[in-house]
Amino acid sequence: MSTKIACDEYVSKLTDVLIGRNWVDVENATNTIFNAWRDHQQVYLCGNGGSAGNAIHLANDLLYGVAGQSGKGVDVEALSANTSVLTCLANDVAYEEIYSKQLEVKGKPGDVLIGLSGSGNSPNIIRALEIANNLSMNTIAILGYTGGVCLDAAQQVIHFPINDMQISEDLQLIVGHMFMQSLHRMADGK
Repeated sequence: MSTKIACDEYVSKLTDVLIGRNWVDVENATNTIFNAWRDHQQVYLCGNGGSAGNAIHLANDLLYGVAGQSGKGVDVEALSANTSVLTCLANDVAYEEIYSKQLEVKGKPGDVLIGLSGSGNSPNIIRALEIANNLSMNTIAILGYTGGVCLDAAQQVIHFPINDMQISEDLQLIVGHMFMQSLHRMADGK
């Protein structure tokens, strides 16, 4: 297959997912994040692999990119960013608990957890959503494929039924950038 054909197919698959989609789920999640920001609550993000990198990227955007005239962004943390904590918990407890154990210490009612998962079946993301729900946090999941277990574990779901991991991860960033631009517009009216 030529590179041009592969590129055209990729763009076609991504475009098909985006065109004509109802974005009310993204609007609702944006409002949840805005309310947490307004009420001085914490927002957490988590994911694995490329989704872990996306969590770190989006934490930057929410911290800095949303700030309007106030200059103050969202109080946000990517739970995937501290390798010492991740490797300690994976080694001493279990990889499935690398995010939930952090939330047990840090999470408070009204905080927000955004779980990023292509498949929706990552045990550590499922566990983080369960713990966050138990802590009366607001839970949001951005998912691909069938949505997996996370489809039912999160309170709010942004699901793209696409069987392609790279496009699923692209969509996490697209939604995160929608959050950022919407929150930026809302910032000065906060």
